[in-house]
Amino acid sequence: MTTTSPVTAPDHRQASRAAVPGTPSRRSRFKQGAGRQHHAGPFAYFALAVVGIGSLFPLYWTLVAASRTQDEVLDTTPPFVPGGNLFNNLEAAWEQAHLGKAIWNTLVVSASITAATLFFCTLAGYAFAKMRFKGRGALMTAVVATLTIPPQLSVVPLFMMMSDIGWGGQLESVIFPTLVSAFGVFFMRQYLSEALPYELIEAGKVDGANNLRVVWSIVLPVARPAMMVLGMLTFVQAWNDFFWPYLALNQENPTLQVALGQLSASYVPDQSIVMAGALISTLPLLVVFVVFGKRIVGGIMSGAVKG
Repeated sequence: MTTTSPVTAPDHRQASRAAVPGTPSRRSRFKQGAGRQHHAGPFAYFALAVVGIGSLFPLYWTLVAASRTQDEVLDTTPPFVPGGNLFNNLEAAWEQAHLGKAIWNTLVVSASITAATLFFCTLAGYAFAKMRFKGRGALMTAVVATLTIPPQLSVVPLFMMMSDIGWGGQLESVIFPTLVSAFGVFFMRQYLSEALPYELIEAGKVDGANNLRVVWSIVLPVARPAMMVLGMLTFVQAWNDFFWPYLALNQENPTLQVALGQLSASYVPDQSIVMAGALISTLPLLVVFVVFGKRIVGGIMSGAVKG
């Protein structure tokens, strides 16, 4: 009697898992799709062109108005091409508003505030992000809550405090109230929470580094991209600040924005000279953006990837 062995049905699951010659695997197809470049369509280029023109037009109009006369700027058909009166208006704005001293004061104020903000906010952000201590969450909540308080509420007590100290009308009254930024502390804390692993800090301590060495050799190199972004935001804000310097300083010791406000304080201000002063105020910021633009964008992208 002959015994017939049972016929085993093919396992479709194993057959589906078998690699077919010439067919890429799922992982390889994913890698190919991830590395594929997607080209933007004409609508995207059109939208970028509209946004770019809309962003650059105020600066271009400032240049046009600064190079024209008062009558040409106020004409019913305003010009859209720069004229030949630019250097005369720049000289008039420089002399009338005493912009030399105002620019120096603004540089001192902006550089001092930026340096202090980077120093204190980086240290505070590192402490809130990686150091464990009682009340850390509550204290961080209190720091963030200060962002909801309008700065106008503290103007009167802050002005009285600066007067009592003897800093009324001095640059110290503008610098010291803004040495630390709640937004800067929150920004650095969020960045270091993701970008700085505990293992890196522990490895430094195992090698014998104290807290100061850890901050200098580990924390600061990791935090450099975020510090570039925070430094730029702080410098631009301090450079363009008008409200508090206008209240705290006098006309003999103004910052740049306060001096420009004096140009337009007359009954019939010369708009071409006012625009020339605005152009002078904008040029240093343009230089900073051109010099540090790539690093700033790199810091923003690095923070986005790490976050």
